[in-house]
Amino acid sequence: MTQETATGQLLATGLHFAEGPRWHNGELWFSDMHAQRVMRLASDGSLHTVVSVPQDPSGLGWLPDGQLLIVSMRDRKLLRWNGSTLTIHADLSKLTQYPCNDMVVDATGRAYVGNFGFDKWGGATPRSASLICVETNGQARLVADDLAFPNGSVITADGKTLIVAESYGGRLTAFEVQDNGDLINRRIWAEVPNDGVPDGICLDADGCIWSALPRSKECIRQREGGEITHRIALDQRVFACMLGGSAGDTLYVLTAASSDPERCRAQATGRIEAYPAPSPRAGMP
Repeated sequence: MTQETATGQLLATGLHFAEGPRWHNGELWFSDMHAQRVMRLASDGSLHTVVSVPQDPSGLGWLPDGQLLIVSMRDRKLLRWNGSTLTIHADLSKLTQYPCNDMVVDATGRAYVGNFGFDKWGGATPRSASLICVETNGQARLVADDLAFPNGSVITADGKTLIVAESYGGRLTAFEVQDNGDLINRRIWAEVPNDGVPDGICLDADGCIWSALPRSKECIRQREGGEITHRIALDQRVFACMLGGSAGDTLYVLTAASSDPERCRAQATGRIEAYPAPSPRAGMP
């Protein structure tokens, strides 16, 4: 039986387009994509700019040595931030000609990066896209193809399963992760109902996945197979979510009126809200 989650708490406003949330060292980190900056929300509620990314930041993750990896969307690069200098970790432009987006980084520092697969903002017809694996030394290769706009991704706590949201496929798709990082044995983990378009996702300790659904303005929590256990209705489009907080059981929800770059740059409608969740975060990110 689906449960409606309690009223949330408004934590931040005035963002242009908040995406890629990650819980790290007691703070919520995220990309304010169309403001071209990576930010963090501190425990006292203050917002801080970490670093500017001129080609639009998206997915975030950390190497084992603490350096931050950042997807730079429009120039299709994976950047590395050591706290003072931004450098190129991997150039992905030979593997995709369209913007890169979300990413998950495993416990060893291996990154899996999605991409649009077509000129979304130019009005092109959607086409399938690939998932790119980037090793810790920056070497990159394709590890999955024929994906319908691969977006948010998670890796289970044992490191053996990667699940990616196929936004234009309306589903969550799982792969077995090999020791060398290859992905095999593709299967549908869950269909997203009602013509859903899953964007950002996160995983909890019960093995359930929260999905941000911008089209229906909600977050849903599903078990493998598709059963919806919880639902949060929002008053504007929701693009990403992340579990965190001191006990790991706070769901941070990132919303905006639109994802259109020009509209987002002109109108800072982005918000971050927090809701209680039934189970704490697990796995990566």
